[in-house]
Amino acid sequence: MLETKFYPRFKDTDALGHINNASYSTWFEEARRPIFKFFIPDLDPKKWSLIIARIEVDFLAQGHYQKETTVKTWVEKVGNSSFVLIQEAYQENVAVARGKSFLVHFDYSTNKSVKIPDDIRKNLEALIA
Repeated sequence: MLETKFYPRFKDTDALGHINNASYSTWFEEARRPIFKFFIPDLDPKKWSLIIARIEVDFLAQGHYQKETTVKTWVEKVGNSSFVLIQEAYQENVAVARGKSFLVHFDYSTNKSVKIPDDIRKNLEALIA
């Protein structure tokens, strides 16, 4: 399991002072960075080989500004050309959001999915919880 820690920015809040629902997708994207590096070690957008096919987010509790946040990321399953990640955001040991994302290894020149290389598959499989 991977863990990413950070403090919410003021812009992550809504008029009620809670974390805005849209912010969780951004947090989860940032916490996927180590996964992205499996595919694109230097994160060069010109070499990008992933697409997000679907994202689900469940809001479990109110999140708050200035409270350290931990996003835990793990792999649910790995297919031939796609994989599923589960992510949970915690503040003060309370799960405030849970996300599920479906990513596809993709060749933009052919507009088609491609097989996940064996070395990357091993890295992903090591994160199956």
